[in-house]
Parts: sequence; C-alpha cells; structure tokens
Amino acid sequence: MYYSEDLIEEIRLKNDIVDVISGYVRLRKQGGRYFGLCPFHSEKSPSFSVSGDRQMYYCFGCHAGGTVFNFLMEYENYTFPEAVRHLADRCGVDLPEMEYSEEAKYQADLKSRLLEIHKKAANFFYYQLKQEGGKDAYAYLRGRALSDDTIRHFGLGYSSKHNGQLYKYLKKEGYSDELLKESGLINMDERRGAYDKFWNRVMFPIMDSNNRVIGFGGRVMGDGKPKYLNSPETKIFDKSRNLYGLNFARSSRKPNMIICEGYMDVIALHQAGFSQAVASLGTALTTQQSVLLKRYTQEVLLTYDSDDAGTKAALRAIPILKDAGLSVRVISMEPYKDPDEFIKALGTEAFQERIESAKSSFLFEIEVLERNYNLKDPAGKTAFFGQMSRKLLNFSDELERNNYIETLSVQYHIGYETLRKKVNQMGLTLGDVRLMERPRDVSFRKKEKEDGNDTSQKMLLTWMISDPVCFREIRRYVGPEDFTIPLYSQIAAMLYEQQEKGELNPARIVGTFTDSKEQRRAAAVFNAELKVETKEEMEKALEMTIKKVCKSALDKKANQLESTDMVGMQQIVQRRRQLEKLHISLD
Repeated sequence: MYYSEDLIEEIRLKNDIVDVISGYVRLRKQGGRYFGLCPFHSEKSPSFSVSGDRQMYYCFGCHAGGTVFNFLMEYENYTFPEAVRHLADRCGVDLPEMEYSEEAKYQADLKSRLLEIHKKAANFFYYQLKQEGGKDAYAYLRGRALSDDTIRHFGLGYSSKHNGQLYKYLKKEGYSDELLKESGLINMDERRGAYDKFWNRVMFPIMDSNNRVIGFGGRVMGDGKPKYLNSPETKIFDKSRNLYGLNFARSSRKPNMIICEGYMDVIALHQAGFSQAVASLGTALTTQQSVLLKRYTQEVLLTYDSDDAGTKAALRAIPILKDAGLSVRVISMEPYKDPDEFIKALGTEAFQERIESAKSSFLFEIEVLERNYNLKDPAGKTAFFGQMSRKLLNFSDELERNNYIETLSVQYHIGYETLRKKVNQMGLTLGDVRLMERPRDVSFRKKEKEDGNDTSQKMLLTWMISDPVCFREIRRYVGPEDFTIPLYSQIAAMLYEQQEKGELNPARIVGTFTDSKEQRRAAAVFNAELKVETKEEMEKALEMTIKKVCKSALDKKANQLESTDMVGMQQIVQRRRQLEKLHISLD
C-alpha cells in the first residue's frame, strides 16, 4: 500500500509539527526549539524537543523521534495510512484510493480485525447477561441501582462461569487461534490449550474516543481474585493512553471533566447526569491520559476515594495534570467513600453543590499537609508554616501567590504580612528559587555510551542541516562513502542529493525509513549536540570531527585492501597527508 512521496510531502508540509504536537504536549520555547515532558516515557524534567525548522521531534531521554507522521503513529497507535488520513483531514487534502498488496492488506487489516473481534465479544457478553446464566450478574448491576438504559448505554455484560464459551463462539465466527491470542481475550498454553481470559465476571467494555471497543474490564462475581481484571495491552489497547467513559464524556459539553477511580463511579455519575466523568484504567493517572484530557477541557475535578489510598492517588495526579496545562480542583466525598456511594445517599443536587465548592488543588495539598503536624504544639505549628511557605514558592505568578497567602492567612489565623515575609524568607534561605519548572539544557543529560566515531558522524550530519557554510566545508572533504555506518552513509547521500537540487529537507529523509528503529536512529542523527561559543571554537570542532571521520574511513579501507594493491595504498597515504594540512574557515 502506498501514497505517492509528493502527496506525503504535501500533507507533511501543511501540518506544522509544532502545532500538531502542541495538541498533545505542553511545549515551551527555548532557543530555536520547543521543549516539554515526553509523552512516551515518564520524566520530571523536559527532554522532549520539537524543531519547527527541521519539522522533527526528538526525546533526549528515551530517543523517540521522527516526523509528524511518526508522532501520531507512536502516540495514537496509528498505522502509517491512518496517520496520513488523519493529517490529510486536518489540512484539507483529498486522498486518492490506495492500492494494497496482499501482505500490506493483511497488516492494515489486523487492527480492524481485532476491533471486529472486540465488538463481537461485547455483543456476546451483553447477550449472556440477559440469559439464565447471567441472572446473578444482572441482579448485581440492578442492586447497584443501575437502570436497564444505563446497562445498555455502557454495553455492560457477563462472562460465563463456564470457561471457554467466548472462545467457542469466536471460533465459530471464523477467527484463527493466532488472531484470538493476539486479541488478548483468549489465553493459550500447552497444558490447558485455549481458554477465556475473562470468566464469571461482570464485563465493562472499554471504548476509545471513537466509540470502538478496544478492551474490557471485568469484576469477579463472588470472592475470586483479582477483584477487577483488565485486558492486556494489544495492538488496539494501551491502558496508559485511554480513559474509561471518555467516548461519552468528550461530547458532554460540560465546563470540566471529572476523574474517578473506578468503572462504577463513572457509570453512576453518568446515570445521575454528570456525563463528563471518566476513570483511569486500573493504574495511576499517566501523562498520556492528562494530555488526552487537555484536548477536551481546561479544568479537571478529582473525585478519588476519600481513604488514604485515594488521597495519595489525588496527590500523584495533581502535578501530572498541571504539567499538561490543566486547572485542577478536588471534590470532597466525605463522609462517603466515593461518588457512587455519595449519590446514592445524598442525590445529584448535593453532588452538584460539591462540584461548585470543590477546593483548588493547592488548598487540598495544604489540607493534606496539615494532617502531618500537631497545630496545638508551637513547634509543630512552626514546622507546618515552614512547609506551607515552601509550597507557596512554587507559584511563578506573584499575584496568584499573594492571593493564596491571603487565603491561607485567614484560614490559619496568621497575619498576611507575617506569612508573606515567611515565604520571602524561605525563598532567600533556599537561594535561587525555581518558581516553575523550566526546560533544562538537555545537552548535559547523561547519555548512553556510544562509539566515538558514531558520535562524530552524527555530529557532521547535524551540522550539515544546521548551517550552509558548515555544509560547504564538510562537503569539501567528506563524501557519503566516508560515513562508515551504513545508515549514516545513506543519509549523507540523500543530503548531498537534496543540496544539489537546492533544498535541504531532513524530515523528508527521516520519512523514507519504514522501520521504526531506523526512524529513531535517523531522527537522532539530526539532533546531535555540541556546545560551542565562538566561530573559532566551531572551526576547531569541525576540523577535528572531519579528520576523525575521514581517518576512520581510511583505516577501514586500508584493512580491506589486498596486500598487493599498491595503488590503493598510495591513495590512502596521499589522503592522510591532505588531512594533516586540513584547515577550516567559516568566513
């Protein structure tokens, strides 16, 4: 399957990578690049960079990198054609019908076949709920005060206590064992053969934002373990990048999103009219989920359980949500454990009142902090105010910080000026206070050890796209054959060809590689870092790097020469002498 290279390039050029990635990652400009927290691995300091000039992204931490197509493929789990279609729709480019080879068609159809299996499984579980074998599961759901309309709306179902029924059904539908195993719904081993992953459980279909079933959660009936079980990660399901209920919540038109801990909380809130409720999928909230929420709202309300575990979950979630650029407030569930219990006891109006009176996340953090100190003890009170002052320093905006100082001074019966002076004193004590996290100079980050010649070759390729004068000097002495690493030699040849045509387009080069590992390596090639302050330092660095790369190429060539090849040996000796006289000038 393919689209023409010219069409791919047209779509890429019409989708500025900074604009596209800004919809997923909160970026801040630093120098000529934009930096943010990498959406592909967990980190606290921004190492994810986006270059508008090069139209590429690269993470100096996990080494993910590529073009705007690669980003969507990795973040959204799109195939390449899906990424092309998404970006074509975004910029208004009409796509022709694609041609598929048999192998390409199989690969392109794999996701659609898995989605098809999950849709059939969801229908099967829903059907089983209404059968005699599902009466206990149905009674459980009705006992949780769920209406038939709600059960239907969320597609809730039941997996039989007789293991293997789903497998038999899907086999009759014509699916192979290989495909069923890939779906994550069927387990297989030599001892037991094929068997259902879910059995004797109330089933909760998990849908993506396009209402496609991509996985399941199952609550055990009885005392079995684990109480809740989720689908494993598959080609269509990544629990860190999806949220339960988002397919409904994203179109709720409410001014915020409510994050809950569990499926039943989401369902109870939707049934009560709070259709903006979502839940993470059995894990702590992730960076990817917070970025996903940012697409649909500016404010998030947390309704985690009121116990210690729920409080800790809220404290972990708050900085993640704030890093995504979201405003965060916390709804108190007390004296009840969760939204489900609260609504059953007090009703929807009372819950709406709790929404309106929700605490800012900062005041919630202060409230939790207070629990660690005895405010009746002078020493405890002093220590608490010290920690409070330290937290107040996190506000970069002086007006916002002073507003919180005013609120806390009233709440804890301490003079405004007294608390403000305490905050300033704390700032002086801590020295250079970092009022907000700023992108760091990632060039000094500890990197994986790599071969020195590998680094030198990457450095030359980066310089070639960074400065036309550098390109001119490099080309005088270095040809594609001098890059001893095949991938780098291939990239150098493409760069020379582009320059002859009067264009340098590194993003187009990266896009020519179909293998994901090669794409990452190609992106890394154009993101090598070496800090130089002056033109003289740059000339010296360029001269040394060219000599190192060329000498390494000559050494390799000499080792491959036959001992009788005197002409070849003389050429190598002559080239070495030329390198000794090499002098770089960037004038």
